[in-house]
Amino acid sequence: MTRPLQLAACIALAALPFAALAQESVAAPEAADSTDAGSAENGRMLTYTCQGCHGVANYKNAYPNYRVPKIGGQSQEYLINALTEYKRGTRRHPTMEAQASSFSDQDIADIAAFLSSLNP
Repeated sequence: MTRPLQLAACIALAALPFAALAQESVAAPEAADSTDAGSAENGRMLTYTCQGCHGVANYKNAYPNYRVPKIGGQSQEYLINALTEYKRGTRRHPTMEAQASSFSDQDIADIAAFLSSLNP
């Protein structure tokens, strides 16, 4: 029972330095290729927990065990498509499906606007 709590605490602590870094690297929001323009500022707040895994170089996830990709600097189109597929369940990963299921379409556009503005 303590293992999930320890994992959550580790992820939260690992995210702290990246939250400060993310605040410094916000660029002006750009319109997505789709009809909705994303807000990079709102996306910065929504990606706070994402940085715990995706902001760590060479990070390996415990379940399932694989290298977690860095997502900063990816294109908005790619990020919107990936998060939408996780939300719909057509792209499979337990953690990402759980995260994406709570996002609205506007949240996804905001997240994509922020992450695409970061330097990889």
